[in-house]
This record gives sequence, C-alpha cells and structure tokens, in this order.
Amino acid sequence: MRLLLFTSLAMIAFAANSVLNRTALEGGDIDPLSFASIRIIAGSVVLLLLVFSRREMGLIKGAFDPAATLGLLAYMLGFSFAYKSLDTGLGALILFGGVQITMFLGAVLAGRKPLVLQWIGAGVAFTGLAILLAPSGAAPSLSGMSLMVIAAVGWGVYSLQGAKARHPLVATCANFSAGLPVMVLAWLLMDTGSIGVQGALLAVVSGGVTSALGYALWYQVLPKLQTATAAVAQLSVPLIAAVGGFIVLSEPVTLAFAVSSALVLGGIGISVWATNRK
Repeated sequence: MRLLLFTSLAMIAFAANSVLNRTALEGGDIDPLSFASIRIIAGSVVLLLLVFSRREMGLIKGAFDPAATLGLLAYMLGFSFAYKSLDTGLGALILFGGVQITMFLGAVLAGRKPLVLQWIGAGVAFTGLAILLAPSGAAPSLSGMSLMVIAAVGWGVYSLQGAKARHPLVATCANFSAGLPVMVLAWLLMDTGSIGVQGALLAVVSGGVTSALGYALWYQVLPKLQTATAAVAQLSVPLIAAVGGFIVLSEPVTLAFAVSSALVLGGIGISVWATNRK
C-alpha cells in the first residue's frame, strides 16, 4: 500500500510540472525563460539539501555528466517555451511519447535488438503522435510542438544517461547544479521583463517540490518496482496532466487528444508487455 501511494505521488508530481508551467504562463506574469531559471535554481537548492542530508556531497563531482546536463537544459527550456502555446495535457502527451521514442531509438543505436512487438508498439505510439499534426486533429501550434519535441529528446537523452548512474539522486543534483550557471547567465543576458509573485511562486514549487522532491521520491520507489510496472505507472502522467489542465485551466479534452492518447499509451503498453513477456 505504501509503495502504491509513493508511486502515485511521484506520477502526480511529474504531471504537476505541466500544470504549474502552463498556469504560470497563462497568467502572463512570468516568461518561459524566467520560469525555467527559477525552477532550476529551486530544484538545485532542494537537491543539494537532500544530498547533504544523506552525507553524499563527496560523490557529486564524479557524478557530473555533460551529455545529461545538455539534455536537462534542452528539456527545461523546450518545456517552458512550448507551454506558451500548448494545452497542458497535449504538451504532456507529446513530451511523454517523444521521450519513449527517443529512448527506444537510443536502445537501437546502442545495439540492443528490439522485439517484434516492441517495434509494433513504437509504430502505434508514433501514429498517435502523428495524428496531432493532422489538420483535422487537435491543430496544435507547430512551434509549440517543435519545442516540446526538443524537450522530449532532451529528457530522453537525460534518462538514457541517468540509467547508467550509480547514484541517481546524486547525479540529478550534479547535473542540475552544472546547468544552473548556464541558465542563470542566459536569464541575466535576456531582457525578460517584470516577474509577478504568482509566477515566481509556481516556478519555485515546480523546481523545489514537483521536480526535486518528485525525482527523489521516484528514485526511492524505483528499485522496489519491476521494470514493466515502473513503465506502466508512467503511462498515467499525460492523462493526469490533462485532468489537471481541465480542472485548473478549464482546458478542453478533445476527441483528437483522446484518440492520440489511446494510441500513444497503448503502443507503449504493447512494448512494455512484450518486454515483460520475454
């Protein structure tokens, strides 16, 4: 029961990042770069406190991964700017589907031969994402979709690199800390205008709570879950985000989004089932 509760909380935290980012930008009192910068600052502070409390500060230097840091920055920036024009659930669906496709291609390039059902699952998921581009579909912003695809590739690379980490929480802290000066420098050089209190607070919550604490909670339960169970749990994130967008921002849940969700999540489910069956 406790494992189920913690897993559910981690998935809600992941989905909440989409709701928080979209809500902050919708309010108009913060820009995407400021949101991403405050988010990474808050996340870095909380992660450093967590690592310090576990007496693992000495491991941070050796945990730095340049590729993972670049992936994290691509995710943070693409994610924030994409939500200027995408609805919450739609953005989460593109992000989640893109991450899975990126990781699938990463496995292929690494020489791991996918099963036939995994190829089928990937094809079904890709078809679901393609529906979003159709003129009769959800008609999303092309620039917003492109930015979220960049975010998805970034997070996929970050996840692939993170899978190699001996101490995932320490590695997350190291890469957040390494990306911090780059983000802050860009923030200082750009004329971002004034920042409202609400937007800043939402960015702090996104970085310090739903990112840093969400990742820490997920890393705590992940070793206790079977691989297939962990993957299936993450299928809920876009749907939770869509419900959050509907409740908080009154965003519509269209038929095109429902069909795309079913195909993307169903395709990933097929791949997970094939892996578990093997």
